Amino acid sequence: MLMLTRVLIAASAVALSFADGRAPAAATRPATLVRDLPALPPEAWAPQDEADATYRRAREALARDRFREAAALFREIEQKWPRSTYVPEALYWRAFALSRIGDEPALREAVAALDEQARRFPNARTAGDARTLRTRLTGQLARRGDADAAGRISEQARGASEPCPRDDDESDMRVAALNALMQMDEDRAFPILRDVMRKRERCSESLRRRAVFILSQHDSPEAMTLLLDVVRNDPSREVREHAVQWLGQMKGPQVTAALQEIALGDGDVALREKAIFALAQQETPQARTVLRTLAEREGTPRAVRDKAIFWIGQDASPDNAQFLRGLFARLGRGEANEELRKRIMFSLSQMEGQGNDRWLLAVAQDTGQSVELRKHALFTAGQADVPAAELIALYGRMRDAALKEQLIWVLSESDERAATDKVVDIARNDPDVRMRKRALFWLGQRNDPRIQQLLLEIINKG
Repeated sequence: MLMLTRVLIAASAVALSFADGRAPAAATRPATLVRDLPALPPEAWAPQDEADATYRRAREALARDRFREAAALFREIEQKWPRSTYVPEALYWRAFALSRIGDEPALREAVAALDEQARRFPNARTAGDARTLRTRLTGQLARRGDADAAGRISEQARGASEPCPRDDDESDMRVAALNALMQMDEDRAFPILRDVMRKRERCSESLRRRAVFILSQHDSPEAMTLLLDVVRNDPSREVREHAVQWLGQMKGPQVTAALQEIALGDGDVALREKAIFALAQQETPQARTVLRTLAEREGTPRAVRDKAIFWIGQDASPDNAQFLRGLFARLGRGEANEELRKRIMFSLSQMEGQGNDRWLLAVAQDTGQSVELRKHALFTAGQADVPAAELIALYGRMRDAALKEQLIWVLSESDERAATDKVVDIARNDPDVRMRKRALFWLGQRNDPRIQQLLLEIINKG
């Protein structure tokens, strides 16, 4: 079981790749195509209303995924208490419950409920969500072969290339329609998407960003060409970053070449970091070469080099381990390179079975390195699960007090009993009072009956 500190440190390191939504491919969560619709109705708000109790029951049924029961209860509100304050919202939530059932009759009934809400209660609180939901349901019906629904989706999708949407609800409807059309008929969808991506108004930025996601889900030459054009020419940095991120999910020499151009260029650092992440997902010799070039090239922005080193470390191989250790040795003196060395050590500590644990111990004992670097080597050796016996053997050979204190902390974080026993021994018997105090401090962070007994012994001696 990992100790709390180790979990926090590891989380901090991974955050390098997760910043601004970046994440390793296995953990990447698809960007939201349109804003998420609420999954539950609001709490009941009218206790004096005759329909209040039924609304509460319907809400509970929906929360428990009993969709047919929820739909029936929301319908009961409409039928029994047509003047109830709950009716406008009940129409929407009945449609929502029916949409979760998902068969064709339920979808058609849901669309009818939404149409009724739009006709009778155009200013309902859920009116915007209702329009978006209706577009999604129409798309589902169209994919099931409903010609009328397909016609409506095509018409709505064409509206995506018209002037900027008035609000988020309209934007959501356009994107949902575009996505549905793309799944039905790419040949008809691509010209509309091309028109959307040619927009340059600031008000269309959100629409373009979400259109990028639609493109990324279609591995075709035309989709790739459109994404590459966005990367190179869209006026919005955010849209370009999204395009680079999703371009990394596509494969092919053209994609790698485009990402290489961005990563090695001298443009926006955030965009280059996105390109590095995308290259790391390519897993090709060309992509690995680009990452290594960035890691060792002097004059490359620090953040860019950090990202390249991090992602090299995520690809555990003898070649990558040898490259990083060699880069460590080649770096000159200076504060900036000291930080790069720390980054290299951490990346090496993430590679298992490459001999990096012994190498880290060697750095920790190298008197030619700074004390801070040697302390970091001890920490990363602990992260690399160096056996406690080897760390314990180091303690007697350490002469610098700061290094000994660091080693006490590393031992205290180990899950091995021998490591804890060593820290207890230091707390009891070390001739240096300062070391005994540091050992006691770190032991006090652990919930161990032996340690509690030790503390009682020391207190009683006092």
